[in-house]
Amino acid sequence: MQFAKRVGQNVWGNRAPRKLQSEGYWKQPFKWNEEARITKKRKRVFSASMADVFEDRPELVAPRQRLFDLIEQTEWLDWQLLTKRPVNIAAMVPWVTDWPKNVWIGTTVENQEYAELRLPLLLKIPAAVRFLSCEPLLGPVDLRPWFKRKGLHPINWVIIGGESGGGSRPMHPNWPKHLLHQCQEFKVPLHFKQWGNWIPTELSASKAKPQLVEIPGERPVSMVRVAKMLAGRTLDGSTWDGFPDISPE
Repeated sequence: MQFAKRVGQNVWGNRAPRKLQSEGYWKQPFKWNEEARITKKRKRVFSASMADVFEDRPELVAPRQRLFDLIEQTEWLDWQLLTKRPVNIAAMVPWVTDWPKNVWIGTTVENQEYAELRLPLLLKIPAAVRFLSCEPLLGPVDLRPWFKRKGLHPINWVIIGGESGGGSRPMHPNWPKHLLHQCQEFKVPLHFKQWGNWIPTELSASKAKPQLVEIPGERPVSMVRVAKMLAGRTLDGSTWDGFPDISPE
């Protein structure tokens, strides 16, 4: 929304039209795929970073099918599709059980409420990789009941990040630490992406004035609001760059 306003584009909100990329843009993945094939090094493509592939709008039916065709034609690219609408996945994809091995399906899980709502839907999908984007992480999340839920596919990857931008809310340090420990317990790779604009005071070199952050149900904690780049991405004394090791043959 902020980016759309910044560049003067009326493409945000339910009533706004959706902007599609140029023909040249759609051709780029073929180049990436050929480079990956020649070097025998797979490339990852995070698709529709400013959109949701599974948004239910009539004018998106054709572009979505074009994307799925493109995915099938670029087998050396691992396509990461992140959605807040996992309820639409099964009905919108052209695959039932025989999914392409280069499709990674993810959903946003910002708190426990959305974990309970979205995980039963995501974990029914027989993609090569199912991942969670806990970004922005806005509350504590317990994934332990979901890591090996009988009758569902496993969670293969967890991404964590704090909120950034104007009016961003702090991510209590307990929340990413607890998720880290859960992933370690169940041997699920974790990528800690960023703190966002708020970082625990003891991790900050900024001279900005610390603020006491009080969140219901959590211990008060001293945090500093800084630029996202200054906040860094150190969690529990380390950086975490885990990726799933599931790749097409």
